[in-house]
Amino acid sequence: MRILLVEDEVRLSEALVYTLKKNNYIVDAAFDGVTGLEMAETGIYNVIILDRMLPGAEGLDVLKALRKQGITTPVLILTAKDTIKDRVEGLDSGADDYLIKPFSKNELLARIRALGRRQTETIVNEVIKIGNIVFNSLKGEIHMNGKITKLSSKESQIFEILAKNKNRVVAKEQILERIWGFQSDVELNNIEVYLSYLRKKLVLSGCSLVIETIRGSGYCIKEVYSHVSEA
Repeated sequence: MRILLVEDEVRLSEALVYTLKKNNYIVDAAFDGVTGLEMAETGIYNVIILDRMLPGAEGLDVLKALRKQGITTPVLILTAKDTIKDRVEGLDSGADDYLIKPFSKNELLARIRALGRRQTETIVNEVIKIGNIVFNSLKGEIHMNGKITKLSSKESQIFEILAKNKNRVVAKEQILERIWGFQSDVELNNIEVYLSYLRKKLVLSGCSLVIETIRGSGYCIKEVYSHVSEA
C-alpha cells in the first residue's frame, strides 16, 4: 500500500514516515498544500493522510480540489482542530476519516488499515473494456474470446494507465510518478523494458490494440483494424 503524508510539522512527519515504513507501507511526504495536491493528483496512492493547517494551500482546499476532479482516494484528516463543527466541516468536504492530534500511533495504523480495506472493496469488480478485450485491473488479466493473458504487476499498472487514456498521449514522467512514486530512483528507460514485454503480450493475445511511442512525448494506446483487400 502506498500512502501520501501531507504534514508541515517536520518532526511529526519524520516520525510518522518512520512508523509507516516500519509497518511495510510505501510512503511519500509533502510539507505544503500545493505540493501535496500535485502529488495526490497523480492517483498513485491508496490512502492520503492530510493535515488541515498547511502552508500554500489549506488542507480542506486540497481535499475539495481532489474530490472536484473525481479523485476518490480515501483521505484521513489529521488535525488539532477538535470541535464538532471542525469535524463536520472536514467530513462534508470529502474526508473519509478524522483523527485529532495528539493521537495514538496504533489508532492511526488501525484507521489506515480500515481505509485500505474500504478502497479494495470499491475496486474489486473493476474491469476495463477496450478494443476487443476486457481487462481485469485487479487480477492483471486480459480476456479475449475465452483466452486469458496474464500481466505482471508493473505491466498491469502501465496498461491500466494507457487503457484509461485511450487515444491520448501519456507522458513517460506521468507513468513513472504514478507507478513508482515521486521519491523513486527508477530510470525512465525502465519503462521501455516493461512496455516491450507488454507489447509482445498484446500481440500474442490477438487483440486489436497497439501501444505507440510518440517521440518526445510519451505513449498512446490505439485500436487498429485489419483490412481485407478486394480482389
